[in-house]
Formats: sequence, structure tokens, C-alpha cells
Amino acid sequence: MKIWAIGDPHLSFHEDVNKPMDVFGLGWENHAERLKTAWIEAVACDDIVIIPGDISWGLKLEEALPDIEWIHKLPGIKLITKGNHDLWWSRINYLNSLYDDVHFMQNDAYYVEELGAVICGTRGWPYPGSEEYSQHDEKIYRRELLRLEMGLESAVKAAPGAYLIAALHYPPSDSNCRETEFTRLLEKYGVNQCIYGHLHGPVAYRSGPKGVFRGVEYKLVSMDYLGAKPKLIYDIEKDNN
Repeated sequence: MKIWAIGDPHLSFHEDVNKPMDVFGLGWENHAERLKTAWIEAVACDDIVIIPGDISWGLKLEEALPDIEWIHKLPGIKLITKGNHDLWWSRINYLNSLYDDVHFMQNDAYYVEELGAVICGTRGWPYPGSEEYSQHDEKIYRRELLRLEMGLESAVKAAPGAYLIAALHYPPSDSNCRETEFTRLLEKYGVNQCIYGHLHGPVAYRSGPKGVFRGVEYKLVSMDYLGAKPKLIYDIEKDNN
């Protein structure tokens, strides 16, 4: 049993949603089919796959449902967090009633007892001092900090001492991992690993944290960065050797 991650699938299977991703350049050609092939080759039925946001281009839930169905049909248990383009995201209880193997994460945590690992996540948001941030972002930014802390609290309550993974859509800091309120929360709750997406293209890839900073390991898992191949982020046998 293993934990994988890949973000930003940017799917658009609904007939009324026309959003081909190949217009965004290298790394996006036939990305859904490439992802499906790589996923089936790598992921076992009892593995966990974390998808940190930007699931669907659909604007309404009914437009996103074919994309969620597509993900459901792939092997493994899927844990999904919200991205900035997931405008369809609503009715969390309804979403979590759709499939036994797809869990939409919001203010909660998912304990993988077999691996001794617990996972929580939220969208995140641009933080003060980042290029994307303005005063208009303050309300959403504060709400996302609260949601992250609620998820972290749920995680440590559900599984004290477990290996803790936090999934964000937005990077929680810059390439130097300067301290932000997001990183302070991750450190406060003893997060072992933080994964994030959102960054696309060679220039953007360099703007997020990678590696271990103040005890937290950061990994970028956006679709094009990974070449449409899920990344293995936790394997208890490998990590114990």
C-alpha cells in the first residue's frame, strides 16, 4: 500500500465544457490519456492518490461530474482538495456521498491506518508578500488558514503521532521557504510532508519550496511538472529502510 500524488488534472469531459489544455504548451498534449495510462500502470487498487486541486474546468457541479466519474474509475482511493479553478465545488456532503473511493477533503482528515499516515488538506491562497496577493484576498486568505488549521487539528486528533501529510493547491511559501502563516501552521502541527500544485511552466516551477525546511518536506506535484505521472510520496517499506 502506497500514497501517490498529482495535482491539476484540469479535466473537461462534459459536452458543454471546451477547454483543451494543449494550448498551454509542452506537457499538456493528451494529458488526460497520458495520466490515465501512467496511473493504471503505477497505482494499485488499495493505494491512496492525493489530487490537490484544479480537478475540472466545469463551472457548475453537473459540468464537473463526468470528470469526477473519470477519476473514480481509476485505481485507488482518491483524496481531493479544492483548487482555484474548481468553481463547481459545493455541497461537500453530497460530493462525499457519490463514491466510496473518492473523498473530498474540507476541514477534516483521512487516516490510513495500514500506513500509519494521516492526510489533510485545503486550497490555500496567495499570502501577504506574494506576487498574487492583494488586500482583496485577505478574507479568503484568512478563511483558508482557518480551514488548514481545522484539518490539521482533525489529523492530530484522529491519529496522534502518525506521519502527517498536508495537501495544498497553492504553494505555502516561496522557493526559499520564507516563513508565512501557512508554514507556521505546518510546523506547529508537526507536518512531515506538504504537497502542492498550481505552478505551471519552467519559470513558475522555481517559485515554490522544494526540499526540507524547518522539519517539513515540500513537494510540487502539478500535472505538467510531473509529466502526467503520479508521484510516489509515501511508501512505508521504503521509508522504513
